[in-house]
Amino acid sequence: MTTMVTGGAGFLASHLCDKLLEKGHQVICVDSLITGSMRNVSHLLGNERFKFIKHDVTEYIYAAGPVDNVLHFASPASPADYLRYPIETLKVGSLGTHKTLGLAPHKAAKYLLASSSEVYGDPPVHPQNESYWGSVNPIGYRGVYDEAKRFAEALAIAYRRASGTDVRIARIFNTYGARMRLDDGRAIPNFMCQAIRGEDITVFGSGEQTRSFTYIDDTVEGLIRLLEVDREKLGEAPVNIGTPAEIKLIDIAREIIQITGSNSKIVKLPFPHGYEDDPKVRQPDISRARNVLGWEPKVDRIEGLKITAEYFKQRLKEGGD
Repeated sequence: MTTMVTGGAGFLASHLCDKLLEKGHQVICVDSLITGSMRNVSHLLGNERFKFIKHDVTEYIYAAGPVDNVLHFASPASPADYLRYPIETLKVGSLGTHKTLGLAPHKAAKYLLASSSEVYGDPPVHPQNESYWGSVNPIGYRGVYDEAKRFAEALAIAYRRASGTDVRIARIFNTYGARMRLDDGRAIPNFMCQAIRGEDITVFGSGEQTRSFTYIDDTVEGLIRLLEVDREKLGEAPVNIGTPAEIKLIDIAREIIQITGSNSKIVKLPFPHGYEDDPKVRQPDISRARNVLGWEPKVDRIEGLKITAEYFKQRLKEGGD
């Protein structure tokens, strides 16, 4: 079985490449390396079933031979990235989705779209289930990512209905683990680096805003099950992939201080420019994932954070990049 993974040199999708190879797939990893890194897939370059192609998926995509699955994960994924690359974020969510969706029916391939919990925006509905339509500011700074993912979902479903393409949509909630960039800009990498360096941990706003953090192994397992589940059982609705274990950002900062043995102090700062629409709450309802995929997260957050802390300690010891 041959599987193409766009954005495959990124944090999450590189782990997905590992898992697919473990399951016997031939993997074609496509990445422009705007936010991805060859460091994440360098260990795979000697594998005869792994092929890396540097390419911008907003341009025409060519693949020789059969392709059984197309997994579209290409996109800047942190606020720092999509504030830095707003046009690229919109293009990969629109043109990139269009190009990859064009390849799927041509190859008679399954198509899995990596959407995001950000389609829910700053939600008045809590927890968020797949039937909730979202509350998004389309012209806010975060809108370039939120609306790119919303458009990608609409386009994917349009292909399913118009051409019969086997489309699966994952709404992925916050995921953490090894291979996150030191300068990723999201809470866990920021807190980890600050704690290990002994710097003040900066929490934006009150710190009372909540997130639901899923360890990378659990997220990858959920995605594999979504790819493999019977189409008729799945239907066309998206599936939340995340943990219901909601936590305040200030509390996860405290956990990271304890795990790393740091003497860091927590400092609250105003939201920086571009973070005005930061969601106040984020928690998935995973009833559909449980019922349809037989999936729910298994890794305890503290255990996952301990593993992640060791990775960040090693990267910082090496000098980072």
